[in-house]
Amino acid sequence: MSVTDSETAGTAVGTAPAVLTPRLRLVLVLLLAAQFMLAVDFSILNVALPVIGEGLGFSLAHLQWIGTAFALCAAGFTLLFGRVADLFGRRRLFLGGLVVLGAASLVGGLAQNPEVLIAARVFQGLATAAVTPAGLSLMTTSFPEGPLREKALGLNGALMSAGFTTGAVLGGLLTDLLSWRWAFFINVPVALAVLIVAPMVIKESRPDERPKLDLPGAVSVTLGLLAVVFGLTQAGEHGWGSANALLSLAAGVLLLVVFWAVERKVSAPLVPLSVLGKRSVAWGNVAGLIAFLTETSLVFLLTLYLQEVLGFSPLAAGLSFGVLGIGTVVGGSTAPKVIGKIGGKRTLITGGVLQTVFTAALLALGTTHSSLGLLLVATFAGGVGNMLVIVAFMVTATSGLADHEQGLATGLATMTQQIGITMGTPVMSAIATAAMTGTGASAILGGLKTAIAVNTAVVVLGALTSALFLRGARSRAQ
Repeated sequence: MSVTDSETAGTAVGTAPAVLTPRLRLVLVLLLAAQFMLAVDFSILNVALPVIGEGLGFSLAHLQWIGTAFALCAAGFTLLFGRVADLFGRRRLFLGGLVVLGAASLVGGLAQNPEVLIAARVFQGLATAAVTPAGLSLMTTSFPEGPLREKALGLNGALMSAGFTTGAVLGGLLTDLLSWRWAFFINVPVALAVLIVAPMVIKESRPDERPKLDLPGAVSVTLGLLAVVFGLTQAGEHGWGSANALLSLAAGVLLLVVFWAVERKVSAPLVPLSVLGKRSVAWGNVAGLIAFLTETSLVFLLTLYLQEVLGFSPLAAGLSFGVLGIGTVVGGSTAPKVIGKIGGKRTLITGGVLQTVFTAALLALGTTHSSLGLLLVATFAGGVGNMLVIVAFMVTATSGLADHEQGLATGLATMTQQIGITMGTPVMSAIATAAMTGTGASAILGGLKTAIAVNTAVVVLGALTSALFLRGARSRAQ
């Protein structure tokens, strides 16, 4: 047996080396590069949207579809692709998704009309739904439960959160200095580099026996998630009383109920209920949902604060979140050590408390530039806390499961992440807008503070669910 085969076999039974070998280090770098690129894609176009609209002739009403088309596919198909990765090969899906991502990014950068750009965003979203769970499951199966996996997931979480911030900054820089088209083109060389190296170092991972794909479950959950995400985006655009939003959300909930009923009866379910019944999976994902919902929506609220209250330019506002990015890197790099010392449950609670304190501190923001210092300190420390929760969520939600279930586990975790990112902004936007009593800086700040207070309460809820419902064992498979 070769060294590479020995490493792979050792990983499967949990006896892989306790330190990173050169091959595993290269595997980690490749997977992290892909995940970072995907995170950047979520935010890189936000600053450029008005410029894209003017350049390609988007109407103001249709401009939001540049983001919505991506979010719908990224969230709606991620659970299906996570399971497909388990059944048909994680590396195969990972590499195939990167090919689609690179091609769609090239087409998007060359687009000359709205229809082509939206189609490119659809395929970027589909590629994200495939690459993210496949990459994460390759990571969790390459590194056994324990310090190596915690370190890998810690770095992954830090780079993904830093990617959201980097996307906002990079989008502004590329749009100002070159063209919005480079927000698409930048993906192409990264995807090519990973595609060239990955087949040489990442081994295929799939079960010996290929069970039948649960088609009714796949259709019902995918359509249900698409309807829920569409409803959330419509609520963000037109308000929570919008008929389109309410009908879509109701249809989504009904389809997810159908999915649950299907999974109880089929012999080879897409999502075995025994997996969902594990406390680590169920409540770990609840903690992750709240972590992504609160932090990404907080960035939205603070973007409004910096631009509408303090008068910052979009680029200056994006650069202000560099401190948050540093906080997420610090949190992600220290999280594995914290988890190793106090366990996943206590790390979830500790991170939640830290995020709560510094989110609440933002209620002291004022209408003058003197508040910027408070914002920078609070976003840094809150970012550390949020990243402790995110890494502990990933470790908790993927622990105690066999390798053949890791695609499912990471698919669930990825779905949680995408839904949280999609859900947070429309919810907090609606709260802030409803609480604004006028259009002046003070009125806008009042509405933002109401939403920040709700955001704080939701973070507290996440810490409480972890404290009450997760087991208190300090083992890494809790």
